Amino acid sequence: MKDMTEDLDVIGWGEPNHLSRYHSPYYTESHVKWRMHLRKWCEEKLQPNIGKWEKEKIIPHSVFKNAFEVGFLPAIVGAPWPEHLVGPCPALGKGEKFDAFHELIAWEEICRLGSGGLTWGICEGIQIGVPPLLNFGTPEMKKVAQQCLMGEKVICLCISEPYAGSDVANIRCKAEKKVVNGEEVYVVNGEKKWITNGTYADYFIVAARTGGKGNKGISLLLVDRSMAGIETKKMDCMGMFASGTAYITLEDVHVPCSKVIGEVNKGFYYIMYNFNHERWGFIAQSTEFARVCLDEATRYALRRRTFGKTLVEHPVIRAKIGEMARQIESTHAMLELMTYQMTQMSKEEQMTKLAADSALIKVQATKMFEYCAREAAQIFGGNSYIRGGQGEKVERLYREVRAMAIPGGSEEIMIDLAVRQILKPIKKL
Repeated sequence: MKDMTEDLDVIGWGEPNHLSRYHSPYYTESHVKWRMHLRKWCEEKLQPNIGKWEKEKIIPHSVFKNAFEVGFLPAIVGAPWPEHLVGPCPALGKGEKFDAFHELIAWEEICRLGSGGLTWGICEGIQIGVPPLLNFGTPEMKKVAQQCLMGEKVICLCISEPYAGSDVANIRCKAEKKVVNGEEVYVVNGEKKWITNGTYADYFIVAARTGGKGNKGISLLLVDRSMAGIETKKMDCMGMFASGTAYITLEDVHVPCSKVIGEVNKGFYYIMYNFNHERWGFIAQSTEFARVCLDEATRYALRRRTFGKTLVEHPVIRAKIGEMARQIESTHAMLELMTYQMTQMSKEEQMTKLAADSALIKVQATKMFEYCAREAAQIFGGNSYIRGGQGEKVERLYREVRAMAIPGGSEEIMIDLAVRQILKPIKKL
């Protein structure tokens, strides 16, 4: 293990502690080997293109295929590795089992590049769009999942609407069953907003109302871009430029009944089934992005001179670095503990046992990321206020904080959800 990490350029808390300082009960040589495999790919294939893709606000399709070839795309939909669809995992030897820590490493390595737009552009549609197909789809739907995991197609999950974000149970998009040209179909009408990867997606997992009010009247439908009536419009957001965030309009879209994922009116359950995993992904991203802020700020403070001293020689700057490190290391420890639980629990157990803590830790991680982005910007001063140059990563991440704090359940709703989950068994008693 030492041979693989001895050349790491580590300053302060710039790397997870199991790489630089501590022994860990969670990681094996397989995990370190996997990390170095992905790090090489990220640094050689992705990092040089971030500026270009941010400017163009799109990830080329060829990148998805390359992401599959190194094993990245199948790594972010959760363990176990989908070998039956995509073959064995690269960089893992015989007898080495892919687990939640391998997935955590995948998130950390791409986030280490300091671009939420890059991360979401490659990852987010896969992470939240493919699991419903893998877990509840027909054999034909699993072939669609396979195409996406292999980088041949792009998928997105369409839940949020102009009128309903975190309030999933009250979406308005409708799917009415009708007979059209002798065939029974669902005619879908509605709008979806803030849909990551939507501008260049080939497939859309659409949450639509097929029944009455509330969470028991929602279904998930697999919609193809070739179907008439779908219009996607790129949204000009504060950050996440390369993520392809879209406003989607569905007007009289005819969707065959065979494209309903799982059972009719069970869509809310299918959405919730992956929500803990989605929130865990936000925790991983926020924690690593915060670490990038700390690492960039520390390196800058070591070389920047003011009043005859380097910045790091000023106690007030050391206090900022120390406070960032305190929050990052404690949040990362919580993340690792939660990841360990994922290796020990079934998906069904995770839905109930991890719901409260995943909500709380998401809030902890996003608030911590926001704090670190601000403090790093203060250390960089004016250099964090311009795009490009020394403060490029910090400036970009500062704008992208909101994309962590709101999607997947806003901070306020997550705290309330956690308390309600914890009180459920007490109320029953």
